[in-house]
Amino acid sequence: MPPPIPVPRFDQFYRYPELTRLLQDYAAALPALLELRSIGKSHEGRDIWMMVVTNTATGADIDKPAFWVDGNIHAAELTACTACLYWLHHVATGWEEGDEQIRHLLDTRVLYIVPRLNPDGAELALADKPRHIRSSTRPYPFDEEPVDGLTVEDIDGDGRMLTMRIPDPHGTYKKCAADARLMVAREPGEFGGEYFRVMPEGMLKNYDGLKISTNPDREGLDLNRNFPAYWRQDFEQSGAGPYPTSEPEVRAMVDFVTKHRNIGAAISYHTHSGVILRPMGTQSDDDMTPEDLWQYKRFSDLGAKSTGYPAISIFHEFKYHPKQVITGTQDWVYEHLGALFWTVEIWAPNKEAGITDYQWIEWYREHPVEDDLKLLKWSDEQCAGKAHVEWYPFRHPQLGMVELGGWDRMNFWRNPPPALREREAARFPAWMKQIALSLPRLEVLRTEVRSLGAETWRVRFAVANSGYLPSYVTRRALERKIARGTVFQIHLPAQVTLVSGKERVEGSHLEGHAPKNSMQAFQPNRDVTGDRAVVEWIVKGPSGTVLALTATADRAGTVRTEVTLD
Repeated sequence: MPPPIPVPRFDQFYRYPELTRLLQDYAAALPALLELRSIGKSHEGRDIWMMVVTNTATGADIDKPAFWVDGNIHAAELTACTACLYWLHHVATGWEEGDEQIRHLLDTRVLYIVPRLNPDGAELALADKPRHIRSSTRPYPFDEEPVDGLTVEDIDGDGRMLTMRIPDPHGTYKKCAADARLMVAREPGEFGGEYFRVMPEGMLKNYDGLKISTNPDREGLDLNRNFPAYWRQDFEQSGAGPYPTSEPEVRAMVDFVTKHRNIGAAISYHTHSGVILRPMGTQSDDDMTPEDLWQYKRFSDLGAKSTGYPAISIFHEFKYHPKQVITGTQDWVYEHLGALFWTVEIWAPNKEAGITDYQWIEWYREHPVEDDLKLLKWSDEQCAGKAHVEWYPFRHPQLGMVELGGWDRMNFWRNPPPALREREAARFPAWMKQIALSLPRLEVLRTEVRSLGAETWRVRFAVANSGYLPSYVTRRALERKIARGTVFQIHLPAQVTLVSGKERVEGSHLEGHAPKNSMQAFQPNRDVTGDRAVVEWIVKGPSGTVLALTATADRAGTVRTEVTLD
């Protein structure tokens, strides 16, 4: 008997050895359903684990339409890994409990789940003395230690990186009149009060007693900027690396996805903002293929209803700067490969505190002090005062007496507090099931053999797409010539010859059952059976011979059947 399905702790973040054991335990518990693979090695040599989830009794994973999910490409965005583990646990336990929807999902489709695409960065974030870099631990752009300036680190060994404040008449911040624990900006033209200079917690080198500058992380890569689509050098897009897919973590994903043409949709989990992001990243909706935009809006609206997260456009509503274009995984998966893709930014602490009227990026540039007071109240009442740490004295080796405190960004901003992590992860499985079950799926519709006399036969092979989406998934895939039509093949034994037709035939693309228009549309759908394709051959061979037939649509899977000449 296989061991029982493990029960993970969703209120904690797993370090790499424990995460590896957990995934191995899942695979051991359901060997016919779960297969643990390594898709490559990280910069430091760790395996990048992927769980392949499908019922192998109904076919190999490569023969089924596939849904890709990954998380934790950014080092400290650890709840992204939790969301992937929750999805894995949801489908594994649902299968065991006989959930009909999950049984159908795993009988007919495959899930590729990569909980932690960047194991090195996550391990550094979880270290006893943590550092919260952006992504990979590889030094970039130079392999040199700083010789001066402030390096952000945990200087008092409490496992947190907070803020340092020092009284200074030229300081930017002051104590809030409504609550002295809170630091707020000085007003324009304001003088004569008690002011503070604030900076990240860290150590200084070669401090001259006057000038302080915060050093960038020595590990300056952003793996989400290293994908091939619209890659730009570092001066245009920080952290992009020396060339596209230069980093082993990104290259591992790109290699796997390009070799698995059955992947029709994908989600990448990040933190934080509490929002679902859809393409495009580089162009406005006006420049997007209309049919794809309509489909994206349809599925994004389903996600918003299911999760409670608003669904928005990256280009229109989620720019770090109004003049800046952001590219990453979403551009490569959709704009290059033509598969559906969403980025999910898990968790919104401001929303948790009751701040409802905010814009995702703009809020971090400027917001009213009333919002900060709401957040402070949330810290006091819901987080036992731990989200905003009371200021406490500390003797700094270079600066003398300072105070440490402020927001604990790692544990309450970048990620939800432990008690809320499972709640956030639980928002997504229903939507993900809906996406995965909408993928195109090839089915055998009919086979026919008719005798034409003198050991000559006409063989017909018809297939249909039973999925909601078309076999090509998006018009972008057609524009980029990524998806082929349905490829039919007849496998001839030695005693059978082909009289008419070709052994391999590329047929049409297959539409899904998604409606093209509403029932009240001016023009009816002309191609009523666009979900079907048929091919025929004339062969010569002895009666009783068995022929194998195959049909493949890249994103709808492969079907195989046999016919007998009789």
